[in-house]
Amino acid sequence: MDKFSYTPPFPLKNGLTMTLYAALRAKKNWEQTTPYPEPPYEDHIFLGAGKVPIFGIYAIAEHSRGTIIGTYGITGDLDNQWYLRLLGRKAYAQGYSVVLFDWRAHGKTAELSPTLTSDGIYEGEDFVRIAAKAKALGCSPPFWFTGYSLGGQLALWGVKAAQTVSTWGNNVNFTESDFGGGAVICPSLDSNRSLTYLVQHPWGKYLEKAIAKELKKLARRIYKAHPDVIDPEAIKRANSIWGFDRELVIERLGFSSVEDYYNASSALPLLPQLQKPTLILYAIDDPLFDPTIIPDLKEADRQNPQIELILTEYGGHVGYISSKSCKRQAKDRDRWWAWNRVLEWCDRRSNSNNSLT
Repeated sequence: MDKFSYTPPFPLKNGLTMTLYAALRAKKNWEQTTPYPEPPYEDHIFLGAGKVPIFGIYAIAEHSRGTIIGTYGITGDLDNQWYLRLLGRKAYAQGYSVVLFDWRAHGKTAELSPTLTSDGIYEGEDFVRIAAKAKALGCSPPFWFTGYSLGGQLALWGVKAAQTVSTWGNNVNFTESDFGGGAVICPSLDSNRSLTYLVQHPWGKYLEKAIAKELKKLARRIYKAHPDVIDPEAIKRANSIWGFDRELVIERLGFSSVEDYYNASSALPLLPQLQKPTLILYAIDDPLFDPTIIPDLKEADRQNPQIELILTEYGGHVGYISSKSCKRQAKDRDRWWAWNRVLEWCDRRSNSNNSLT
């Protein structure tokens, strides 16, 4: 077994079981599974695309080897997204400065602005502008964009946006040379296919309902902070992921249908366009995404030398908890296989860049 070979504990050799365990059980004791303390974060309000205020936290490492910028998936906030906070601890302990943020319509960002999600269309630029401000605050390049699930899709949009920063004019203190690349875990790649697959799957439909329930809470939170912006009747009608986007999102973005919106925001068509190193960790047994995406993902990896795909048999959706033998053979200090591979990859890429300068 090499370090890119992944095996879970035997009871978690099922994508749904791994996903549920990570979502419901692992969050209760994650702090006991890693030796690293919380970084000394400071709060900051960044300005994203369109000057939308975005709440984030940052910590600058002494003798920093670069900066990790990340966000989470479809629901949650910085206070409860333990998997992202785990990354922050691990990255900071390994010498990286860290910036974590509540993306549009989430957490404290939702309190600052009623601007709703765009699933990457504007969040890609948000990543870059957050990086530019982080640089001004003292975070050092290279900057690495990361995320998981839908947050992985946003980070892939960030990679694409960073490639064009030279055309933005003089209003952003960030250059393409400041940017290292992106690394994502179980990213959403094709929303139309995956959502159709999810709601038709015997177990998936229950996962979809659980996510939709959280989206409804998100919408109510925005309404509470900005009652003049969101129609409460639309919130009542938003009883599914699809319904949330139909009732609250697509009209503001100028789309006539949810299908068009998903086609425009999905990350799979971006992959051939990426010109910076991009790591994608993806599990074949991920229960949230349509398996027919996997051949397209393999083809994108084959066609684009900037993409490094680690496709594993197991892992579920944002699980990747190592078995004891996997942890031992990978020489990891904790069981969080995916984040360990992400940070190793950033190390390797950073060292490679330094050897060329």
